[in-house]
Amino acid sequence: MARRGAVPAGPLGDDFSFVSPVVKYVLFFFNLLFWVISMVMVAVGVYARLLKHAEAAMACLAVDPAILLIVVGVLTFLITFCGCIGSLRENICLLQAFSICLTIIFLLQLAAGVLGFVFSDKARGKVSEIINGAIVHYRDDLDLQNLIDFGQKEFSCCGGVSYKDWSQNMYFNCTASNPSRERCSVPFSCCLHDANQTVINTMCGHEMQKMGYLEASAFIYTNGCIDKLANWIHSNLFLLGGITLGLALPQLVVIVLAQLLINQIRDQIKLQFYNQQHRADPWY
Repeated sequence: MARRGAVPAGPLGDDFSFVSPVVKYVLFFFNLLFWVISMVMVAVGVYARLLKHAEAAMACLAVDPAILLIVVGVLTFLITFCGCIGSLRENICLLQAFSICLTIIFLLQLAAGVLGFVFSDKARGKVSEIINGAIVHYRDDLDLQNLIDFGQKEFSCCGGVSYKDWSQNMYFNCTASNPSRERCSVPFSCCLHDANQTVINTMCGHEMQKMGYLEASAFIYTNGCIDKLANWIHSNLFLLGGITLGLALPQLVVIVLAQLLINQIRDQIKLQFYNQQHRADPWY
């Protein structure tokens, strides 16, 4: 059996190729799929961004789902462009760029998981900071508002640490100087809902911050979303681990395919150079 990369005993035919069509086109169609998905993500993000008022969008830039969608979409588009064109055109530079970017993303995901586990207290503090920032901008961004309402209803919680965190929002602030009609209230997504209730009372959280925990618990969720989220994560570690593994394995497979295709292209270049040398030989 010949050593890999060694010069063959004799020139092979012009129709011979080290490049496997299976590896090449599996890599191409995988990248093509995510290339299309990335364009859809960017289009949806831009459309959602344009629908918002400029002032509201700028006020909530750090937690804007539309901006996040655009950024992720553009990065995915650029990376999959390298993989798609690189595999189709058998371009080593594009394939190497694709492989390196995907490897960096994989390592960052791994590092984030390890750091999140090791520094769980700091991660909790960061989550708390994000939730509090979202509460402050609740009325400034419709997408963010819908996201918070969904989270509070899904996890049966209200605010970050407790329902009184909603006093950080200028509309729900419970100070006497607040002229808002929503003063001392909480969003309707904090309210306890009857399963048979067909019409949602959006004013059900009116002046709930004036009540104590025990009194308010008869009408709204008083526990904060941070503890509920932490409990949900601890209860679903196997599920989250399975999802993480399911995302990591395709990345590893694609990285291996890209490296395999790069090596095959290099072998093909060596073969072409070897054949050219032998054709120039008068004894060939």
